[in-house]
Amino acid sequence: MKKFKIKTGDEVIILTGKDKGKKGKVIQIIKNKDRVVVEGVNIVKKHVKPSTENPQGGIVEKEAPIHISNVALVDPKTGKATRVKYEIKDGKKVRVSKKSGEVI
Repeated sequence: MKKFKIKTGDEVIILTGKDKGKKGKVIQIIKNKDRVVVEGVNIVKKHVKPSTENPQGGIVEKEAPIHISNVALVDPKTGKATRVKYEIKDGKKVRVSKKSGEVI
């Protein structure tokens, strides 16, 4: 089982690609493919057939997954990309920003 330092609901920044520099919240993590889906980032257009949920059909815009190596957690203090380390505080294992030392 893979262990990622990024969790669902985290604020991340995109490091490479067409959306470089954009920030968003992690909606979903796809562990077996090492990918994350970030809200409002990597938007693709998908052609959909008419169905019960979408009776009109047509072209729908949705977020596509990005490789986890292309995103980094946002430092809560500075708002810039940071790496993560783990520390034990009060008997609990917590994620800590390497840049500012603040608990994420």
